[in-house]
Parts: sequence; C-alpha cells; structure tokens
Amino acid sequence: MAITTQMESKRKIFITGANGLLGQKLVEQLVAKGEFLVFGSGRGKSRLPGKGFEYIDLEITSEGQVLKTIQDIHPDIIIHGAAMTNVDQCEQNQEACFDANVNATKYLVKAAESVQAHFIFLSTDFIFSGEKGPLDENEEASPVNYYGETKLLGEEIVMNSHTKWAIARTVLVFGIAHDMSRTNIILWVKSSLESGKQIQVVDDQFRTPTLAEDLAAGCILIAEKGAEGIFNISGSDFLTPFEMAMMTADYFGLNKELIKRADSSTFTQPARRPLKTGFIIEKARKELGYEPKTFQTAIGILAKQIILARS
Repeated sequence: MAITTQMESKRKIFITGANGLLGQKLVEQLVAKGEFLVFGSGRGKSRLPGKGFEYIDLEITSEGQVLKTIQDIHPDIIIHGAAMTNVDQCEQNQEACFDANVNATKYLVKAAESVQAHFIFLSTDFIFSGEKGPLDENEEASPVNYYGETKLLGEEIVMNSHTKWAIARTVLVFGIAHDMSRTNIILWVKSSLESGKQIQVVDDQFRTPTLAEDLAAGCILIAEKGAEGIFNISGSDFLTPFEMAMMTADYFGLNKELIKRADSSTFTQPARRPLKTGFIIEKARKELGYEPKTFQTAIGILAKQIILARS
C-alpha cells in the first residue's frame, strides 16, 4: 500500500521524441532521479535501454492519437522534443516538415490544454537570422530557412496556448545515442583524422554547442521548478566549427594539419544556415541553476562514452 501511495503521489512526465538523442538522455536522467513517473513516446518500437519508464508508440501527426494518449495518461508535464530537424530535408520536403513541426505541436498543445499539463517546447537558434550573436531570450526572430520558420510557428502556437508553458531554445546539440546511430562533429573529426582524411571545416559560423546531457538537465530543471517563459539552454563556449574541430584533434592527439579552413560559400546546401547565433544563458543560470559543461569537458565525456559503447 505504501509503495502504491508513493507511486500515485509522483507527477507524470510525458516525452515526445524519446528514441532520439535528447529523448534518450531525458528518459535516462528522469529515471535515475526517480521523482516522476516517466512516459516516453516515439514512432515505432522503443530504442531505449533500461527500465523504469513506460514507452508508447505514438504518431504525433495524428490528432486523434495524440489527444487520446495524453488524455489516457493525463501527464502533469509534457516535454515536446520530437521534430523534423534535418535542415536540408525540411527545405526539400516542406509539407512533411510542416506536419511534423507545426501540426504535431498544435495537436500536442491542444491535448496539453485538455489536461492542463505544463508544456515544454524544444526550439532552436535557427529561428534567428544569423546576423549577430550570441543572443538573449529577447532577440527578434527572423529565420533564413524553412526549418527555422516551422520552429518559430511552433513557438507561436505554444505562446498562445491556454496552459502553462515554457520554451527551451538550444544550439547545435551533440552527443552519443545508445545505439551509436547518430554522428556529431566530435565523432566526425575523430574518425576522419584517424583515417588520415583531410577535412574542410567552416570558420565563419559561430555557435554555442550543447551537450545533449546538458540540454536534458536544463529541460528537467524547467519541469522541476515549474518554470514558465523562454529559456536559452545551450553550451556557454562561443565557437566556430573550425575551433571545435581543432579542440577535438588536440584532445585525441590527432593531426591538425588535416583540418582545412573553409567558409560557408564552399558548401552547396539546399537550406541556408544562419552565420552567427549562439546563446547568452544568464537567465537559465540565474532562474534555473543551469550550468553546462565546457566544450573541452564535453569532448572528454564523449571519449569515455565511445569506449563504453564499443566495449
């Protein structure tokens, strides 16, 4: 009876995109904390290891499925991390992008309103033009690609909702998924240089790269504190991809001469990228107690994870 009462007293937290990099880190950290009943959702079978949570196969672009699932579970908090995030694919397949990033958000917000859940929406630095950075939460948005447009539309849906809400904006999230299914700049640089391959890396784009574990921790702080409004949740180091590549080569003792500077015009891509973004995170530090790892520390964390994944 005591165990049942304890379980009933825990708040329920529902995560979309649980199979993704951020979703995996969220579930892992939430289960370890033990403060919530954790529900993770994704498309198709669960790719999450471990126990201590419930997984739901959910098509978030189906309004009926979304409403029924949320009303059945009746979560106290929803963290909406699922999205179509491949910037070039979004540019080339705008209908699918709109469905995944705008319609799905509309359905989830409607469902959140029906149970009065605290709705936490993941957004991006790509809602900005890239003319200046780093940016605070009050900067005016002006996206230069379709992905950014859809995420801005998602933000507007959330801000006009009739439930408690927060928006967590982030930048260049990197990390290692449990199944090593995703690459990132650290893995790419490491594998390229180890094989003796020369790489071109842009030095005219500026970001505050974000370790996936830090982003998850920031979202959980928002949930725990019941925080409302917009928060920049990113790394604190303002770096170009070229600088990130050089730091990675230094850490692993690899040949930096193989890393060649390039600018954005070197590469032909369907979608424009904002040149300079990155975030000022003082609000999150002050109001949430958020403190990200340095990029140097993050490289070390990933290095240990690579060894564990391959052992």
